[in-house]
Amino acid sequence: MYQFTIEPTTVSKRVRFVSDQNLTNEAKDFKNIDDAGSYPLIQQLFYLPFVKSVLLDADFIEVERFDILEWADVQDEVAAQLANYLNQGGQVQKQAQKKEAITVYAESTPNPGVMKFVFSKRIVGEIYEAKNIDDAKNSPLAVELFHMPYVKEVFIDENFISITKYDVAEWEEIVQDLRQFLRDYVADNKPVVTGEATAKEELENKAHEGTALEIVNIIDQHIKPAVASDGGNIVFDSYDEQSKSVKVILQGACSGCPSSTFTLKNGIEQMLREMLPGKVEEVSAING
Repeated sequence: MYQFTIEPTTVSKRVRFVSDQNLTNEAKDFKNIDDAGSYPLIQQLFYLPFVKSVLLDADFIEVERFDILEWADVQDEVAAQLANYLNQGGQVQKQAQKKEAITVYAESTPNPGVMKFVFSKRIVGEIYEAKNIDDAKNSPLAVELFHMPYVKEVFIDENFISITKYDVAEWEEIVQDLRQFLRDYVADNKPVVTGEATAKEELENKAHEGTALEIVNIIDQHIKPAVASDGGNIVFDSYDEQSKSVKVILQGACSGCPSSTFTLKNGIEQMLREMLPGKVEEVSAING
């Protein structure tokens, strides 16, 4: 338990509060609350209207007052407040956070305009897609990426980010900088996503029944894992029972991919026709 005793100094406006325990390993002067940004204990003192400046040393805090009162009127209360703050778990100085060991590697995708950056840890709990900086309002990471002139779109899944670039840059020119930026950002424990998923992804949360539910289950179990390995995602949009047609939304590396039509017709469509005979004849993407 911390306890403080009060000692006068040779300067009448300054009083020393001496601790029975060590407070810091280096002396430091503070002229205002901004100087005390990483010292919560000192910030508490500057909240008092009569505190002009503070000196923090190994086992004492020396405080200079303004002329609005005398130390005899408040010094006992200040000493008690200092002790109470520390005894209740308050910090003298904020502890520097250690960076988490994060690895990020880049994978090419079937879409030459998209690179997949894979993290050694889970970074989000749900899919997040931003086609532009306005879409990125709930993702501080996506906002920072859009400030890079070559970033066109951002798609974030559990442990990877797929970035679509403009043609102004080649991947070999920017991929290392992106890897470093992403690794440092996540290692510093900065927020990746602070809001909810995009409206397109929320389509999956609708209640489905009958053939539509069967299609959703097949997509989730058999198609999504393969699509995710290529840095993208597929979202069920609708099913028309009359035409036996399925509409989906492509995200991430799959959106705008030159091979997406081939994949839809010879992969996804063929699988659904075989697994749901007589119920599915065509699969198309509303954004591809």
